[in-house]
Amino acid sequence: MAHIRAVAPSHPLLRPRLRAVAPAPAPAPAPAPAQPQAPIPPDAAWGRLAEVAEFLPPGATLLPAPQHTLPALPGRPPMVGYLVMLPAGPETAAAPPAEAGAVAIDGARRIARVDGRALDLTYLEFELLAHLVAHPHRVHTRDQLVRTVWGYGHVGDGRTVDVHVARLRRKLGAEHRHTIQTVRRVGYKYLP
Repeated sequence: MAHIRAVAPSHPLLRPRLRAVAPAPAPAPAPAPAQPQAPIPPDAAWGRLAEVAEFLPPGATLLPAPQHTLPALPGRPPMVGYLVMLPAGPETAAAPPAEAGAVAIDGARRIARVDGRALDLTYLEFELLAHLVAHPHRVHTRDQLVRTVWGYGHVGDGRTVDVHVARLRRKLGAEHRHTIQTVRRVGYKYLP
């Protein structure tokens, strides 16, 4: 089992953070018979974090997700969620450019190229194209794209995505505009 260490919070009202340190290799446990499990109350969930910590790389930090960001189901106990923060290292600091067909995304320099030609994109256009290129052939609903690219605090609807996709298609040019395809009544997908 991995070792976890509590990190003192910066504010007295915040819960302590847990950090995975030097995980020890553990033998694979025998599979337990499947039994229905009752929902875990939020206070008891802290005890279960040691089970999750064995999957985290050293230096990773678990932070409790703010309660207002978690969905609430009527008649059910509140959900518990955690954010995983990974330290920036040489493997994450300079990610190689992502290439998918004729479109290449360089996230470190924030440049998108089509057939070697740099595109003049706004911040949100770049983020939208980079997200679509990073997940080719996957259908994204408009709501998923709004949450992922614009963020949870965005006030708007799916028409915002439609407008940005139309601008992206124009900037990709006539021969590459078909790479962002509309899935009727659902959303969009990128086909390299």
